Amino acid sequence: MTSTHLQVHVAQMNSVDDLAANVAQVKSLLQQVPSSVEEQLVCFPENSLYLKLKDKSAIPALTLEESFWAEFSEIARAKNAVLHFGSVPLRGREKLLNSSVVLRPGGKPEATYTKVHLFDIDVEGHKPVRESENFEHGDGTSTFEVNGWLIGQSICYDLRFAELYSRYAKLAVDLILVPAAFLVPTGRAHWETLLRARAIESQAFVIAAAQAGRHVGVGGDERMTFGHSLVVEPWGSVMADGGPEGVKLLSVMLERAQIEKVRRQIPMSVHRRL
Repeated sequence: MTSTHLQVHVAQMNSVDDLAANVAQVKSLLQQVPSSVEEQLVCFPENSLYLKLKDKSAIPALTLEESFWAEFSEIARAKNAVLHFGSVPLRGREKLLNSSVVLRPGGKPEATYTKVHLFDIDVEGHKPVRESENFEHGDGTSTFEVNGWLIGQSICYDLRFAELYSRYAKLAVDLILVPAAFLVPTGRAHWETLLRARAIESQAFVIAAAQAGRHVGVGGDERMTFGHSLVVEPWGSVMADGGPEGVKLLSVMLERAQIEKVRRQIPMSVHRRL
């Protein structure tokens, strides 16, 4: 049965290159989620369990058999929450997979989406990044449901590629997730603009759980991420903003009536020609 509303909690994180520290941070954030009779959704950012900070360091190849998944599953059961880990470095065929993992209350983890567009860039004022050195490309869209809400998935750099989101618009998804670890220069220039555009063109809610602030690794290596975890409603207005730094949980109730109102006023689905 499709619910008229969906309670969502958006986790803004400051992950580092220490798996145990990140697992502890996730647990701390989950403890802030209130228990609920109705199923709810908790969204974590890209690189939630491991954020590479040193150029030459190896990224751990995680699996869905790690012991912490069972711990997260029990917390999810106690809270009646579906957990969406924005991205986790999973073992692939030749390289790693930058994949989202969904964990339902008391259930087993499931890899549900692999990042399609990898971040190989040379932004002025920032050292070059070559995500494809460590990760394989994903190959398509993927959705899942919570309380009858259809949810489309994407990760960080995917945000720049409108053709991905046009597929979700044609599927009439209710909500699109964009977990991220955006750089500060590109975040200042494009983050909010692109997220609001995706909500407007898809006539859906957009939720972007983000990494935020100065990340200091086990060896003292540092990295800055833009933060500003956002919740955007289908008309394009920002409902919640996590700010530039701080580990925190944003809680927002999404109402299906907001989607229906926008689609009724501007019926894009019946106007599409391409």
